[in-house]
Amino acid sequence: MSLTLSLPFSNPSLSSLSSPTSNHHRRRLILKPSKSSSSQISIPTPPPDPSPLHLQKPGVIVIGAGLSGLAAATRLASQNITFLLLDASDAVGGRVRTDAVDGFLLDRGFQIFITSYPEAQMLLDYQTLHLQKFYSGARIFYGGRFHTVSDPLRHFFDSLRTLTNPIGSVLDKLLIALTRIRVLTRSDEEIFSSDEVSTAELLSRIGFSDLAVDRFFRPFFGGIFFDTELETTSRLFDFVFKCLALGNNTLPAKGISAIPEQLAAKLPAESIRLNSRAVSVDIESGWAIVGLESGERLRSEMGVIVAVEEPEAVKLLAGMLNRKPVQKPARSTVCLYFSAEPSQVPDRDPILFLNGSGKGIVNNMFFATNVAPSYGPPGKALVSVSLIGLFEDVRDEDLTAKVVQELSGWFGESMVGSWKHLRTYRIGFAQPNQSPPTDLMKNPRVGPGLYLCGDYQTSATFDGALVSGRKAVEALLRDRALIQG
Repeated sequence: MSLTLSLPFSNPSLSSLSSPTSNHHRRRLILKPSKSSSSQISIPTPPPDPSPLHLQKPGVIVIGAGLSGLAAATRLASQNITFLLLDASDAVGGRVRTDAVDGFLLDRGFQIFITSYPEAQMLLDYQTLHLQKFYSGARIFYGGRFHTVSDPLRHFFDSLRTLTNPIGSVLDKLLIALTRIRVLTRSDEEIFSSDEVSTAELLSRIGFSDLAVDRFFRPFFGGIFFDTELETTSRLFDFVFKCLALGNNTLPAKGISAIPEQLAAKLPAESIRLNSRAVSVDIESGWAIVGLESGERLRSEMGVIVAVEEPEAVKLLAGMLNRKPVQKPARSTVCLYFSAEPSQVPDRDPILFLNGSGKGIVNNMFFATNVAPSYGPPGKALVSVSLIGLFEDVRDEDLTAKVVQELSGWFGESMVGSWKHLRTYRIGFAQPNQSPPTDLMKNPRVGPGLYLCGDYQTSATFDGALVSGRKAVEALLRDRALIQG
């Protein structure tokens, strides 16, 4: 006697995840005698749902077309698995977006791409991105003037000239070299699973002086983490420090959005649906159902990957998460852009300027067209200024006036006063808060057929987002292998 098991959904264990409202759809095993000598165990097809389902039944539905969702879609495509990539916005990219304004390219917030990100190296074609490099160092405003710090391995003679500047002692500069060696001798997995403290505590334990921390590390890494208190985990500091040691800070010639756009261009156009906001995710009788704001309901044959920011994921999954989200305030920033005449740009180098004075609201700024001339129209310069925090109680025009006043103390009132304000971006969720305790290698599996990805799952970096997308698909494939095996 032989037994056959037929399932409309290839993962029978999903029936245990039925939502409370769908218990009447829970399937039962029914033994039916057959006309032959064998018996067949069959599971009835779920009854039709009264709400309209989209006729297309993709293998996987991915919610969110930011970097993590695009990475997940890329992995699915490589496995010849059909998918539908949904996003509420009018373009792919999530937080990684660029706007064209009066011939300028304005990235939505201060964003730089580090070429040594390991996952990015596997996924992206750097040559077609036409990456434009920053100078490997920074100019720090302190004591009413600028002081240059340089990477000695890339700008040796520049670094010799800065050995005695007031940004840090000679010992501090030696400690930077030793920190470089320490992180380069560790794998990423070792870094992400190591004991952790805050970045500020790590720098103190290493032995850096308060002057070096306040004048360099706080504005530089505070600008990367959007955290001038340096509460961010030492794990993330070590990973970013390692990437900076191995690669270059860059901007794509066509704006930071060129990165997600390149990933999307490799996917089937019909598999991407924009302006489609998901408002619910349910498991009903073994089927993964995504509800859209329009009222449409989509059914997936293999599962759903939720690739949105953590607060939105918590809302979408409505209590289905198998862990309690950590309640930490998100990292936020304000980015202001100005246009200028080339004669009103005080420096021609593609370098980052940092506020090491401990005063004022500006954290860092740079002349974007010095790095990538394509960020501005011919004969015009673009200025990018970043603040840490949201400054919710200050109006845009007042914030602009404060920035102009502060930078006039850096470069001179006659120069800065001629700049024209283009746009202000207030970004409430610039990064997830990754202060200790952290888990930078979270399990993407919520349950059979339901998976999470996003930089909050891994590291709050471009690379972390890309890694999380791949890992979500790998978890789905493992589940499928177990089912089909």
